[in-house]
Amino acid sequence: MRNERRLADGRVELVDTRRVEASPLYNHDLAPVPVVRRNWTTYNYAALWVSMAHCIPTYMLASGLMAAGMNWSQALVTILLGNTIVLVPILLNSHPGTKYGIPFPVFARAAYGTMGSNVPALMRALVACGWFGIQAWIGGEALHTMFRTIVPGWATLLGAGMGGHTTTEWLSFLLFWGLNVFIIYRGMDLLREVENWAAPFVLVMTGALLWWAVSKGTGFGPLLAQPGKFHTLGEFFPVFVPSLTAMIGYWATLSLNMPDFTRFGRSQREQIVGQVVALPTTMSLFAAMGVMITSATTIIYGAPIWDPVQLVGRFSSPVIVAIAMFTAVVATLAVNIAANVVSPANDFANAFPRLVSFKTGGLITGLLGIIIQPWKLLADPSGYIFTWLLGYSGGLGSIAGVLIADYWIIRRRELGLEELYLADGAYRGWNWRAIAATAIGCAFAWGGLVIPALKPLYDYAWFVGFFVAGITHLALAPNRATVNAAAEFAEGSARSLSN
Repeated sequence: MRNERRLADGRVELVDTRRVEASPLYNHDLAPVPVVRRNWTTYNYAALWVSMAHCIPTYMLASGLMAAGMNWSQALVTILLGNTIVLVPILLNSHPGTKYGIPFPVFARAAYGTMGSNVPALMRALVACGWFGIQAWIGGEALHTMFRTIVPGWATLLGAGMGGHTTTEWLSFLLFWGLNVFIIYRGMDLLREVENWAAPFVLVMTGALLWWAVSKGTGFGPLLAQPGKFHTLGEFFPVFVPSLTAMIGYWATLSLNMPDFTRFGRSQREQIVGQVVALPTTMSLFAAMGVMITSATTIIYGAPIWDPVQLVGRFSSPVIVAIAMFTAVVATLAVNIAANVVSPANDFANAFPRLVSFKTGGLITGLLGIIIQPWKLLADPSGYIFTWLLGYSGGLGSIAGVLIADYWIIRRRELGLEELYLADGAYRGWNWRAIAATAIGCAFAWGGLVIPALKPLYDYAWFVGFFVAGITHLALAPNRATVNAAAEFAEGSARSLSN
């Protein structure tokens, strides 16, 4: 008899946890969440996405597309389409979290094996460390701007600094970094509280900035009239394709590790509704605000200012700057913990369950976020969008293809919950078929970096990695009608994306 209890709504929990607790693959942070503790509602998931979408990188995403030459409508269509597409793998990978109460690295054990799961988990973790650094640098910029308005001479108070940044800029960065680490050590309950009140607060403050932009730009008409530099489809398409892939890459991280959050869900319906309602709408709304405000800066200052921290820093009122920068700090803090700490902390814990806890994993994430040098990634919009977002999307797309094909087609959504935690269980060791499928997907997605003839594939990096890895995993699966399964995967995925 299986050591699990199945509820009428399909959710599963362990009856007796003593065996898994004795396993070297278990620790408290990776444990399956019992049903009684699965208390996240539709509002919690909607608030999670609202707070993650209402952040400075989202604003910079839209304004960065305009800086690359798009007009407002082209930028918004690109963002809306990208977020609608990435919602499909997000929902597909959310399902096992809610059903079994397991985080992403434990879910990955089913496809990759208990040891092999460290490959996708650590790949995902390294990307999250980069994002943690980016968000921490942005938050530090906001703190620096706020201090500069409050403390006379703050910018040069501690000397010239190094690397083109003053000492007080580095100090502000480290202060914000430390605030993130503090919340990590307080745990997930504090995170949920921060998400719930930060989301509406940030939206109101950004609305105030939009009101300023519209009034200074003499209404919506001049803002919407700002022309792009692409006048034909032939000019637009070569920029649109990598931009769309980059938009998908923006949330490709969350498309893998949403089980880290959905394992706390009260039901599949609540987590699905919360995500479907919040993600595309809030991303598009907030991006539209960024587009309007960036258009206004072109009218007011003669050139687009794609970084809102730099924009607000030009205001003359210390009170307005302080309030705006406090808002930026809150927004960045909320999204950084949710999107860029929860997953890598669990991923590092998965690699060394007996040595690394969630808190230790969060600290490792923070340290790697500094080593990655995020200030260089944010030096210009093209580097942010076309190098960072586009570059890693191929690897994460390959992982998503394997996970979705394995869970939805090969295993038909049935996992052995206890077996996922046992070193000698059904998922023990390495599944080299999944590793090989991921490697092949990455090779096709990234091949254009070294082989000029394959450059078009790199522009579609996430799509190429997703389909190549997923179909390869199905083709290598034992005891299956692999051709039919591969065809079903390709057809179903294409149909989902088109819808």
